[in-house]
Amino acid sequence: MAKSPAPFSAFEWMIAWRYLRARRAEGGVSTMTWISIIGITLAVFALIATLAVRSGFRAEFVDTILGANAHVQIYNAGQVTEQGRIDRTIADYDAMVARVAEVPGVTRVAPRIQGQVMANLRSSNAGVQVFGMRVDDVQTLPGLEPAEGTGGSFDRYEEGIAIGSGVAQQLGAQVGDRIKLISPNGVRTAFGTSPRVNAYEVVHIFSAGRYDIDRVRVYLPLQEAQSFFNREGVVDELEVMVEDPDNVNAMALPLIRAAGERAQVWTWQDASGGFLRALEVEDNIMFVILSILVLIAAMNIVSGLIMLVKNKGRDIGILRTVGLSEGNILRIFFICGASTGLIGTTLGVILGCLFAIYIDPVFSFVNVMMGGGVWDPSIRGIYSLPAQLHLSDVLSAIALSLSLSFIVTIFPARRAARMNPVEALRYE
Repeated sequence: MAKSPAPFSAFEWMIAWRYLRARRAEGGVSTMTWISIIGITLAVFALIATLAVRSGFRAEFVDTILGANAHVQIYNAGQVTEQGRIDRTIADYDAMVARVAEVPGVTRVAPRIQGQVMANLRSSNAGVQVFGMRVDDVQTLPGLEPAEGTGGSFDRYEEGIAIGSGVAQQLGAQVGDRIKLISPNGVRTAFGTSPRVNAYEVVHIFSAGRYDIDRVRVYLPLQEAQSFFNREGVVDELEVMVEDPDNVNAMALPLIRAAGERAQVWTWQDASGGFLRALEVEDNIMFVILSILVLIAAMNIVSGLIMLVKNKGRDIGILRTVGLSEGNILRIFFICGASTGLIGTTLGVILGCLFAIYIDPVFSFVNVMMGGGVWDPSIRGIYSLPAQLHLSDVLSAIALSLSLSFIVTIFPARRAARMNPVEALRYE
């Protein structure tokens, strides 16, 4: 008795390949095949490109949040003074810094003063956020890079003031200019508090990588900030950096114990957690929408196979009469559809990866073609469109595309396999 051929034998691949490259005179199946391949390619490309931009945007945003900002802010609970004001300042900040620095996982601790004032240069004004910090603490801040083409550095920080590139743009300031800081809560006199106005030389212009930080952030030497904001001998809070920012909430209790009984903490996740959760929801919705796009593209395979089965009814009848089983016919047409999905997925992965790798020149070309201004940092917070290519994202796109392509191929392939050879050949 003859041994039946193994599944997916060479002759099945040969017949499937012959059908895939059918000429126009044989029913135009090759045209439908190309349409299916292009659809799958574009859908997978869009999915990988979106996942890469999504990952890059989240990573860039988190990096800029963590770069120039504290992972944890430690401040004292409010205490009512004799004048009836709420006092949250820290008097023994050097001792508190030493205790907090000993907590395992803490990499950096710095005392600082924080206040909001008006900055003025000639006829330009801007509302700014002033951080009073020591020179050693400012110089070790991660994420602060010199703004392009401005000059200056933190070396002369104790002699003046460092401003963000956005503040410099609003005021029209350059290194060497003297800007005025105006605080409504200034000099205390017998008749009340009068505004304080001090002028400082701009010694450095920096960029933190985020537009909303650069347009308001100003650094002032700690002692000068204590005098300017009436904080003699005290600071407002401690700025803490940790080794694992994603696990910062687990360090809250050890930090409070080290800081003292009045201490309270505010983490970066408390400040930006809502935004990150919104990003996660948006990511999930976007993945579902693009998965539907891949499904729609995969349905072109069904259309092509249905046309192929209809045009090859006579061939199917002949193949069945010469001994091919239903399984052979099913696998032949499954190979046709699966090969289309595999080729389209491969091309889509290549295009998507190239887009993520070369996103900067691609985006520059789009920006030039659109006349500039495509990316507005004042709206999106960061200065360029980022992309990060992760293996998990690529694998998820491949798995989604191939699984949908294989699944939708089964139905027209089963229809071909169940075709009655007598009916197929009756009118031939």
